[in-house]
Amino acid sequence: MVTQASPYLFEATGKRFYFKNVAILIPEKWKTEPDYVRPKLETYKNADVVVAEPNPPGNDEPYTEQMGKCGEKGERIYFTPDFLAGKKLLQYGPQGRAFVHEWAHLRWGVYNEYNNDQKFYLSNGKNKAVKCSADIVGKNVVNKCQGGSCVTKPCRPNKVTGLYEKECEFLPESQQSEKASIMFSQSINSVVEFCTEQNHNKEAPNLQNQRCNLRSTWEVIQDSEDFKKTTPMTTQPPNPTFSLLQIGQRIVCLVLDKSGSMATGDRLNRLNQAGKLFLLQTVEQGSWVGMVTFDSAAHVQSELIQINDGTDREKLVQTLPTVAAGGTSICSGLRSAFTVIRKKYSTDGSEIVLLTDGEDNTISGCFNEVKQSGAIIHTVALGPSAAKELEELSKMTGGLQTYASDQVQNNGLIDAFGALASGNGAPSQRSIQLESKGSTLKNSQWMNGTVIVDSTVGNDTLFLVTWTTQSPQILLLDPSGKKQDGFLVDTKTKMSYLQIPGTAKVGTWKYSLQASSQTLTLTVTSRASSATLPPITVTSKMNKDTGKFPSPMIVYANIRQGTSPILRASVTALIESADGNTVTLELLDNGAGADATKHDGIYSRYFTAYDTNGRYSVKVWALGGIGATRQTVIPQQSGALYIPGWIENGEIKWNPPRPEITNNNPKDKQVCFSRTTSGGSFVASDIPKAPIPDLFPPCQITDLKAKILGSNLINLAWTAPGDDYDHGTAQKYIIRISTSILDLRDNFNDSLQVNTDDLIPKEANSEEVFVFEPENITFENGTDLFIAIQAVDKVDLKSEISNIAQVSLFIPPEPSPETPRPDDTSVPCPNININSTIPGIHILKVMWKWLGELQVSVGLG
Repeated sequence: MVTQASPYLFEATGKRFYFKNVAILIPEKWKTEPDYVRPKLETYKNADVVVAEPNPPGNDEPYTEQMGKCGEKGERIYFTPDFLAGKKLLQYGPQGRAFVHEWAHLRWGVYNEYNNDQKFYLSNGKNKAVKCSADIVGKNVVNKCQGGSCVTKPCRPNKVTGLYEKECEFLPESQQSEKASIMFSQSINSVVEFCTEQNHNKEAPNLQNQRCNLRSTWEVIQDSEDFKKTTPMTTQPPNPTFSLLQIGQRIVCLVLDKSGSMATGDRLNRLNQAGKLFLLQTVEQGSWVGMVTFDSAAHVQSELIQINDGTDREKLVQTLPTVAAGGTSICSGLRSAFTVIRKKYSTDGSEIVLLTDGEDNTISGCFNEVKQSGAIIHTVALGPSAAKELEELSKMTGGLQTYASDQVQNNGLIDAFGALASGNGAPSQRSIQLESKGSTLKNSQWMNGTVIVDSTVGNDTLFLVTWTTQSPQILLLDPSGKKQDGFLVDTKTKMSYLQIPGTAKVGTWKYSLQASSQTLTLTVTSRASSATLPPITVTSKMNKDTGKFPSPMIVYANIRQGTSPILRASVTALIESADGNTVTLELLDNGAGADATKHDGIYSRYFTAYDTNGRYSVKVWALGGIGATRQTVIPQQSGALYIPGWIENGEIKWNPPRPEITNNNPKDKQVCFSRTTSGGSFVASDIPKAPIPDLFPPCQITDLKAKILGSNLINLAWTAPGDDYDHGTAQKYIIRISTSILDLRDNFNDSLQVNTDDLIPKEANSEEVFVFEPENITFENGTDLFIAIQAVDKVDLKSEISNIAQVSLFIPPEPSPETPRPDDTSVPCPNININSTIPGIHILKVMWKWLGELQVSVGLG
């Protein structure tokens, strides 16, 4: 597939890009071959392409997960074994071409130029297929099937809307001369280019136009950093080279700071609590674990030990540091860890967990050794003074970067260590955090709450309580109301924990903790209940590692069971600044504001509440309740077009219909669960001193839709932006219209403005509806009208122009009068069409077949 794709990509990008090196990660359980080597920084978690069995079965569509905006890199490409094996050639064309289509989604953040939800649109009163370029030739036909036999018929327009019927398909000719576009249908033989500004179909209602402001895919690619760094090659590219890498056992070395500053604020004890959770629970069975501590020099606490049982785990726990003194030499700790690992294994693909709270201006002295080691370094910055260059180590090796403040009740250090499950381990072996809460109690107060253990988890479940002065009273009830005793109390480390034997009962567990004048935290972790049933997982991240004021950050949370998205969950992000202040954000999957796609299981929100320069930590809570469902049909936003059929030498050849996969399993209808996860950390800069000025405009409206009501009324619908991106309430809207789509885009301020005096913006993320009648513009049968909105906030900052919505006025032709037969004395009924709904009023349009009596009752809706 990749060898096919490389020359195709090379020619399509003007001889700029080709595939040079490809690493294939082979599962640990597969038979080992002599040419397999151990991976270095490559992990399943960071893979560009994932090959997985279709879920649900039969859905072999290749697709790319994109959670960002136009021009931003996607997450990963998904292929199924049948697609890779060439069993879907008729539907998607050669795999190499489909790979280039997906690669453009992944690498350059472009979108599809077809639209499965709306395959045709009206332009100047005529039906046109959604395609790019418009010069692709073919036929618009319907395949009518009944009783095992099928008949192909021409498409017929709906008498009211003028649009072709829903079953209508555009079938391309197999022999074409048009060269564009790969993002419409790469499977057409002649297609070898991306659409350019010259041949791009700007009117077609597809995602590329909606998300990229009518720009062609080639224009977006030209704006990429890749393009800016390259010039066309004058020679043919070499064939790709392949490395076959097989996952081995996990090798981890903890590198822990025990310098003098770790004695402040109970940091050393908190490190012991988090380290104990990692060693007792997070790190997987069969892993090799070592430990190094450092102050101004390094000290080996434990050589590599393989974790086979609880005794091995306890042995490592006993080596955690107990005394804090001395300076900070991070490079000494790292070099010592490399030595510990190399006594048994190569450092390639090994992991180092580096925790420090101190500054060290010599850290860059070992950057080269780190790069050459092939080890992945996860960094944990503790407190406000941890070395500024720490994150460089994570970035250069693909490790996690986390930050924990000195606010004990936020449980940041335990969350950071809890997030360090293997990036290559089987999902059934990974530790999953169900709960992470903390509270500072006074006067014998109680900290009460519930944790849901769902059917996808329950093995190896651990309840962990920490305290700051004395052991609290702990009451834990399982779903049947039975009290759970047997908490092990570790007074030295100030923690109590209970391992639930076997598989924890499914349902709601209740806890109550009581203490006086101290801070308590509760953490609950578990593992998958079965090796074959994928657990529900939540992964969280920020759109960038660094934020510069006033540029907003975006928080993402991706909730999945296997590859199926979980919808309608309640998702909250807690963002804590270097000053210890926390901001709570509700994340949304509504396809508006920061959220790219509605109902894809990716929840998003803008973050603008900067208060100080420095590190910010991110934590996400996700709760599935009555409304949460597992979606077995992923909305295909970014994937290769399924070709319904072809025209070969004038003959129509239909492919099997695209699999319609419905959610019929009642068990899938509702999922109750609780999860918490660390979203890592980011560093903010350029934040002015308080009072921080308002430099945040409303966010762009990206989901504007328009339709015609009656003969001349236009109904607009969109999701309200806020005063600051997607927070608060905008001050007003500016709506403008034009009969030229490019005029509206390029000269928005000069286009005709709609009267919006009666339109008062609602709070961000509310549904907005506005109905108007175009004035001062010729609006007649066949007229195309283009509409866009801009939101304005209270300090007159304006949003970007919205996506451009289109309506085409279609006035149905008058039906020819019917002459009644002599024996026909009945009065024929007129056709009554309820075209649409304005809140409160149904508009009825009556078309008479011939003059007769009619009584119509109109009620308020």
